[in-house]
Amino acid sequence: MDETDLRVAPAAAPSRVTLRRPLVVGHRGAPAHRPEHTWSGYSLALDLGADLIEPDVVATRDGALVVRHENELSLSTDIAGHPEFADRRRTQEVAGELVTGWFAEDLTLAEVRTLRATERWPQLRPGNTRFAGREPVLTLTEVVALATSRGARVQAELKNPTWSTSIGLPLAELVTAEVTASGALDDVVLQSFDAAGVRELRARLGAAATLVQLVGSETTYDGMVTPAGLREISTYADGIGPSTTRILLRDADQTMVGVSDLVAQSHRAGLTVVPYTVRAENTFLPRHLRRGTDPAARGDVHAEARLMLDLGVDGVITDSPEVAVRERAELEAPALAPVRPRP
Repeated sequence: MDETDLRVAPAAAPSRVTLRRPLVVGHRGAPAHRPEHTWSGYSLALDLGADLIEPDVVATRDGALVVRHENELSLSTDIAGHPEFADRRRTQEVAGELVTGWFAEDLTLAEVRTLRATERWPQLRPGNTRFAGREPVLTLTEVVALATSRGARVQAELKNPTWSTSIGLPLAELVTAEVTASGALDDVVLQSFDAAGVRELRARLGAAATLVQLVGSETTYDGMVTPAGLREISTYADGIGPSTTRILLRDADQTMVGVSDLVAQSHRAGLTVVPYTVRAENTFLPRHLRRGTDPAARGDVHAEARLMLDLGVDGVITDSPEVAVRERAELEAPALAPVRPRP
């Protein structure tokens, strides 16, 4: 990446670049405390103060929209224990990657409803395993209804919409139809890593929709974070959702080496910035914020959230909504404190 496109500044002196109150987005609910994409997890995220909850959306064989992190179901459900689906296990290419397992597009909604959610990362979050097997797979409509009943919104990620269309399940079209028919467009932010999918959403939904282009940490996304790339994104999206490592820069050893000016550059392009994913476990944090050597142990996630907010992001996507809520309150506290006259 050209240094003129994304300059590196010292990490010690961040500056506030926006006056808007940053949003807290419960990533897949509150997966630091409950299995992801469950009713209890989403409810807990709202209890903890999240402004939005973030489901990932895939389609079933009959075109229903369900919330799972990926279309392959074995990591986050108990499908492997269902003998009636044993013959559905197969290998296929998904968006350029070879995947083996059970796929949402091979099951009807009624069949998916027989599955129960499990903890996707039991080795990192063993406490969540006690909730496994209790809750069914939810639909996008159910998640939107939960959020709006609590005065919150939804930030839904479409998983591989271009690939989904190629197998006869036009995800962008299906999502557009559902949110418009339900009158929920004002309550739903739509996002994807798939730029063609986000462009299609803009074409289908027009200016009324709030759309976010997700930006991964992989080098294939480098062009998106140049000034020209950001200007291009601004022609079809309202904001970006970059990996946290696009802002808090790390080397191969996971040592933090600086802070990029991506937030400021995005704001100059008229884009909001809501990075993903602030997580508490050591394995996800920069090396200086880890505590001990256990990858599953909790590090200083408060420091990471605080630095993100100090840098002027418009929100954070997090597995631990309570952390971002607390750091936001601390950031706002000086502004809310009464001004006392000097003696």
